[in-house]
Amino acid sequence: MPLAPLVAGLPLLVVGLLGFTERLPRNRFGGVRTPATLRSDEAFRVGNKVAGLPTAVAGLTGVLGGVVGFSLASTAAVLTVSIIAVVGLLVITVAAGVLGNRAATAVPEPKPALPAGCAGCQCGAGGCSALTRAG
Repeated sequence: MPLAPLVAGLPLLVVGLLGFTERLPRNRFGGVRTPATLRSDEAFRVGNKVAGLPTAVAGLTGVLGGVVGFSLASTAAVLTVSIIAVVGLLVITVAAGVLGNRAATAVPEPKPALPAGCAGCQCGAGGCSALTRAG
């Protein structure tokens, strides 16, 4: 039973530290992955930086719960510590995700790129008008 919080905590610890240090690449598997964080690289970076420390704490909670669980002799004590570690890990992880999503929502929308050949002109559907290019 103490293996569950240990196995769940290790990846959270790594992802949290990578997010906090801004070294977590935008990906499909780890980190805060909400529509707000996935809309740009900057939003993903900010959201996961904010969520990084609490996520690492959640992972540490699981790891410590697993280690303590392995050191106990009583089955009831092992079960109690393991359940507390898993519940704590889940609650802290959800809170970290909420914080990261809020931070990513505060990042401004990225500006759309200008079509090729337009240097700040008012582009219509398919390119710059002749008046804008001449002026």
